[in-house]
Amino acid sequence: MAVYTEIPDAELAEYLKRYDIGELHALKGIAEGVENSNYLLSTDAGLHILTLYEKRVKKQDLPFFLGLKDHLAENGVICPRPIAMRNGETLGDLAERPAAIISFLDGNSVKRPNPLHCEQVGSALAQMHLAGKGFELERENSLSLKDWEPLFNMSGRQTETVAMGLSAMIREELAYLEANWPTDLPSGVIHADLFPDNVFFLKDKLSGLIDFYFACNDLFSYDVAICLNAWCFEPDNSFNITKAAKLLRGYNSVRQMSDEEITALPILCRGSALRFLLTRLYDWLNVPVGALVTPKDPSEYIEKLRFHRHVTSAADYGIDLT
Repeated sequence: MAVYTEIPDAELAEYLKRYDIGELHALKGIAEGVENSNYLLSTDAGLHILTLYEKRVKKQDLPFFLGLKDHLAENGVICPRPIAMRNGETLGDLAERPAAIISFLDGNSVKRPNPLHCEQVGSALAQMHLAGKGFELERENSLSLKDWEPLFNMSGRQTETVAMGLSAMIREELAYLEANWPTDLPSGVIHADLFPDNVFFLKDKLSGLIDFYFACNDLFSYDVAICLNAWCFEPDNSFNITKAAKLLRGYNSVRQMSDEEITALPILCRGSALRFLLTRLYDWLNVPVGALVTPKDPSEYIEKLRFHRHVTSAADYGIDLT
């Protein structure tokens, strides 16, 4: 469960006085997520999400994250919005952590996405990319190519306890990506973490996007690559080309990728796989003492990276190159 910080009852009651959402009914920790402490908050006004931002999230980034949700919602993207306090602010402090209360979004994430889910995710991602245009704030990707080697070095010798030969594989991949990473592709605001647990559906219809706390300015096609890794592999880590083709079809139905973006997909998918391998590796080896959190196994992204290392063309992802 992603609850790192417990909230004393008296502090919570005092904090809620800053809002016009009535009296507390219940507070329950939310299992999903790995970055922050999230609670389902029930008050007289209904359901909300209470988030405590943990140490890995920089407080100076929070205006970007919270403002982006408002901007996207104003431009047609279905996503939660921060609830303003009586003083008009959306960011406060609770239990010695920055805190915000966010509107509740109805729906559920899917455990086994089908091709229809993937097509809708592709469309929604493209819609988000277009809707982000005009957002005044910018945020550099804090987990981009230049950050991967320092992150890997933080795991150090413990890497080999996860898989023999993993250190050498990661170093080879870092060298390859540094030599081949594209830099001149279309860019803007990306989600950067659009996994199945961050997309809600109601009766198989996409009902909204959540968890924008990795959002940043980066390549649109890198965001597509993250989704291909997150949505288009089966539980046995085999690649489902039907799902990938649907996801890319959905994306291109809203925002047409350029030839250069499509050509770069194999490299971007390798980079995406390595990025999540490295963060999962570090979290797997460094679980905070006493935290109610289950780290995600990095082995999944070892297998995904191995798949992409053998891809020679974007056609292998199901996109029509003719």
